[in-house]
Parts: sequence; C-alpha cells; structure tokens
Amino acid sequence: MLLDIFFVLALLAPDIHTVEGVLEHGGYLRRYNLHIPSGLDAQKPVPLVFVLHGGGGTGPQVEHFTGFSALSDKEGFIVCYPDGVERNWFDGRVVEESKAHREKIDDAAYIDALIDVIAKKHPIDEKRIFATGISNGGFFSNYLGAKLSKRFAAIAPVVGGMAATLAADFKPEQPVSVCILQGTEDRLVPFDGGAVKWNRGVLVSTKTTVKKWVEHDGCKDPVDTALPDKDPDDGTKVKRTTYGGGRNGTEVVLYTIEGGGHTWPGGAQYLPEFMVGRVCKDIDANQVIWDFFKSHPKSQK
Repeated sequence: MLLDIFFVLALLAPDIHTVEGVLEHGGYLRRYNLHIPSGLDAQKPVPLVFVLHGGGGTGPQVEHFTGFSALSDKEGFIVCYPDGVERNWFDGRVVEESKAHREKIDDAAYIDALIDVIAKKHPIDEKRIFATGISNGGFFSNYLGAKLSKRFAAIAPVVGGMAATLAADFKPEQPVSVCILQGTEDRLVPFDGGAVKWNRGVLVSTKTTVKKWVEHDGCKDPVDTALPDKDPDDGTKVKRTTYGGGRNGTEVVLYTIEGGGHTWPGGAQYLPEFMVGRVCKDIDANQVIWDFFKSHPKSQK
C-alpha cells in the first residue's frame, strides 16, 4: 500500500508526551496513541482531535508525518492517533484486498467507544470532538461525520473522499461542520470521483461530497476566495469556497488545491512527484484544520 513507505517514520523516537493505549473492541485488541500536552489543567475540559492514518499506515506514522502533536502542545488540545485493523479503516467502500473493508469492521463503533475511554481519564470537551485524516483516513473522517454526527462537531478530510455507498445512504442525525482539502491532480483519489487507484473502491466527486454536506447542514450559497500564492515554485494554487449559515452554526469549506496531488499541504514530498503529485506549500494543512476546528464547536440549538 502507498503509505507502507511511511514505515521509516515509525523508527523515529516517540514523543515523550505520547502514550500508547489498547482497547479490546469487536474481538480485536485495538492500539492507539494519545498525545497529552504538558501543563493541561486537569479540571478544565479540552478539545479532542482524532488524526487518522491512510491505508497501510499506523497511528505513530501519521503522528510523525503530520506533526500534529507539536500543534497540540502549542494550542492545548489532546490528539488521538488510533490504528485500523491491519492498517485500514472501514469507510464504506467495497475493497476486497482490505480486511477492514471485506469484513465491514465497525470502526465507527470503535472510535465511539474510544472517545468514552479517553473521557474517563481526561476531561474532554464533548462539544469539541473532531476528526481529520489522510487518504483512507480522509474517507473515514467523512464516514465518522455521517455515522457519529451526535459526537463529532467537525471533520476535515484531506485527499480522502466519500465512498459511493456512503453517499447513496447519507443520513447523518445532526449537522456537522466540514473542511475538505483536495488536490485537483490527485492520481489516487480522483477529484472528479470514480475508481480509486489499485482497486480501492469507488468514490463520488468532490463536488458531490460538498453538496451532500451543504444540503444536510442547510448552508447558504458559496463564497469563493483565491488565496495568496505564497510559493510560486510549488506548481499549485489554492481556492477556498465557503458555504456558511448552516444549521446550528455549521459551515462547509472546500480548499481546492489546483495542481495539488495526493499529499498533505505544507507537509513532506513523501514519494516522488510522478507517483503522488505535488505538495502545496501555500497553506499549512495543520493550521488550516485546527483554525477550522476551534471555530466550529458543536451547538445544541
């Protein structure tokens, strides 16, 4: 799998504030890493962010790859990096090569249970539970938003998408704010939908995914903004499309990375450009995602 290349990242020394946990769920021992910033007030509820690895990845790998723990230290929120069964998440797609997909492992129920486990040990702000992820983790972020809309305030899929099967039966119970980051030249997860590379199922187009969430949340007409081209040499430009005014204060935002590939904006060129495309250097995905999360708590209006 693509993200097997990230195995080298697992050799890096673990962050001293990241601890490993194990939860038995659905007949499996599920491992997760939890990053707890130093200096947190033990009595003050804080946000919880799930950062989800891609297909073939692990929690420790995506922690090092994204660098989200450094941001959590700065901003004061807890980050959870869970592991999928055999390095994959069930996100609604039909994928025979993946055990998680083939057996339709209930990963949403696992995350639901994991939230409760974490909340018993740390004061979690129930209105500020979020999920982001790359590739399979991006698909799973959409899945979690749809299936656990009562718990998640906002999601931020990065070069992921929405499985065609999920789109066909899209019935979240509550509004969820959504921030999507997607490259137009993604060679693995096509911006316009269709077959995912390497027989990894079928997804709807990015525009359809946005439409699903906009209609569900009851958002208003879009506003387009061309963002500054901070690095003209990266071969990308960014357009932000904002659909505001949704129910309970929700909002849907699409960052279209024009010329961008199957990559994490502001991150590393983890594989050659001819394989995964370009990395956008005009925005920092971590900061974009966190700024969106912290301004979109769950409202009970």
